[in-house]
Amino acid sequence: QVQLVESGGGLVQAGGSLRLSCAASQIIFSLNAMAWHRQAPGKQRELVASITSGGSPSYADSVKGRFTISRDNAKDTVYLQMNSLKPEDSAVYYCAAQAPFSVVYNYWGQGTQVTVSS
Repeated sequence: QVQLVESGGGLVQAGGSLRLSCAASQIIFSLNAMAWHRQAPGKQRELVASITSGGSPSYADSVKGRFTISRDNAKDTVYLQMNSLKPEDSAVYYCAAQAPFSVVYNYWGQGTQVTVSS
C-alpha cells in the first residue's frame, strides 16, 4: 500500500504562487502515472494535472500555462507549481498515483487546502 502525503497548501492572494508537494511512502519510480486532482465545495473532483512514469505532463485547460507538474524519482516526490492563482483555483488538492500497469488512480493522499483570495 502506497501512502501519499501532501503539503504546501495555504492562503494566497490572487496572482500569487504556491508549490504543492506529494511525498510517497515507497519509490515512485515503479508507479505509473501520478496526478493532482482538486475538489471545490459543491463540485466534482477534477483532474488538474498528471505526469507519466516517463515524465510527460498533461494539464486541464483551466490551468495550462499557469501550473507545472513534475516528479523527482530520487526523492519519491511529485510537485505542483501553481502560478498566477485565481479565486476559482480554491479547492482541496489531492495527490494520486496509479499502481504499476494500472490505468486508474489506486492511491490517494488526504488532501491539502488551497484558498485564493480576490
